[in-house]
Amino acid sequence: MTLTQAATNLRVDAAADVVAGTDPRPPRIDPKLALGAADLTTVMISILACTLLTVPAVRDTNARGDLLFLLLGGATLPLWLAIFSGQRLYNIRFIGRRIDEVRRIVNATFLGSMGVALVGFFGDVELPRSRIVVLFVTVTLLVSIEREIARRVFAALRGRGRLIRNVVIAGANPEGRELAAMLRTDAWLGYRVLGFVDDTVTDPEPVPGVPLLGTVADAAEILRSRRGASVIVAASAIESTTTNRLARDLLDRGVHVELSSTLRDIASQRLVVRPLGRFPVVYVEPVQRDGWRRTAKRSFDMVLALSALVATSPLVALAMVAIRIDTPGPVLFRQVRVGRNGRPFQVLKLRTMVADAEARRRDLMADNEADGPLFKMRDDPRVTRVGGFLRRTSIDELPQLWNVVRGEMSMVGPRPALPHETEAWDPLLTQRLRVTPGITGMWQVNGRSESSFEDYTRLDLYYVDNWSLLIDLAILAKTIPVVLLRSGAS
Repeated sequence: MTLTQAATNLRVDAAADVVAGTDPRPPRIDPKLALGAADLTTVMISILACTLLTVPAVRDTNARGDLLFLLLGGATLPLWLAIFSGQRLYNIRFIGRRIDEVRRIVNATFLGSMGVALVGFFGDVELPRSRIVVLFVTVTLLVSIEREIARRVFAALRGRGRLIRNVVIAGANPEGRELAAMLRTDAWLGYRVLGFVDDTVTDPEPVPGVPLLGTVADAAEILRSRRGASVIVAASAIESTTTNRLARDLLDRGVHVELSSTLRDIASQRLVVRPLGRFPVVYVEPVQRDGWRRTAKRSFDMVLALSALVATSPLVALAMVAIRIDTPGPVLFRQVRVGRNGRPFQVLKLRTMVADAEARRRDLMADNEADGPLFKMRDDPRVTRVGGFLRRTSIDELPQLWNVVRGEMSMVGPRPALPHETEAWDPLLTQRLRVTPGITGMWQVNGRSESSFEDYTRLDLYYVDNWSLLIDLAILAKTIPVVLLRSGAS
């Protein structure tokens, strides 16, 4: 495949995929062509870096060998583009998840490196195997970085109304309405909701600003006048026979169809579609919390907590002195919380309120700004001057590292609840007690005090149901900017 043929394929494919979108202001350059050009540039930079930065024991001993390697790398660029395209690295439906994209990058880079070796072999160019290994590692690393930058660029463009794909939602039941609300709120996802089609709803505007366009049977005709739009089917809203007929009709007309999963709180990476006779079924991978995973989590907690205790001890000491000078009372605040399997323990924090804060709480219940059993006040009069700063910077949480060392808490997990809060929980929310509470968690990095009790419930249960070491690492990575930017702190 020539470079021109590969570029043509990308252009044709772009017209039918999400990345290209249906922006009313067409981009000056096709996004997929831009991504392909970025990939080729990154591959060439990797080849150059492999030539210049390889250790002397690995490098060719003469400049001619380096030059031949550079020329060989440039000559194989069409091959690299063809391999990237063959690995579906330009189809958003195959690389929507980072883990899928990285896996395909590794596969493509391995095939590309083998391709360079084969071309060198048939071209009678001597290439040390060690150089091919370095090429594989370099391309994998740099292309992964380039693709992450591309993700962020595309998300930023979509957030500004560019590269948007028009979509009609089939089904205006609660699931369909929630889908519409999410797509309108999260502009970076790249969808513009045109409206609903539904057979049972009569409300002309099921979601404010999103009209009812007609019935499910009208979908094909509605989309005929909206060229390039796709359909998302809310699976719980439409019977399977109607969904099958709708999908068949739309696919025959070249319309992209997406079907939601009713398992909304199950992480997508745990869902595997497989055939069961003539039925496609979704297998849900179970979550493994015991064995080596529990040992690894505990070891990770110990190493990180002990390291953080040592590193932050001067800061904690200064904070203790400031607390002592600011207001009378103990510098540490101890409070009974509910841990894993309902076991109570004393959580440690730096005191940020007046000494009689708990007694004064009853008088402030009428000013509670949180829903459910939580208590939050943006301007809580019990918070001291020093305490306000400690809360905004999360320095008051640092003594909880000792709770982690003692095994009562983890670095990552649901927020440790108060006993009276657990009394108000429904049976579903008690499932969060299956895991060890954490210093930080999904609730903390997704709004903290701005989150509703419904968000608190949903995020904590999502963590419990989908826990993995990778999720812990991702939450820790998100915690750093949340703390530095003081987002959601109270």
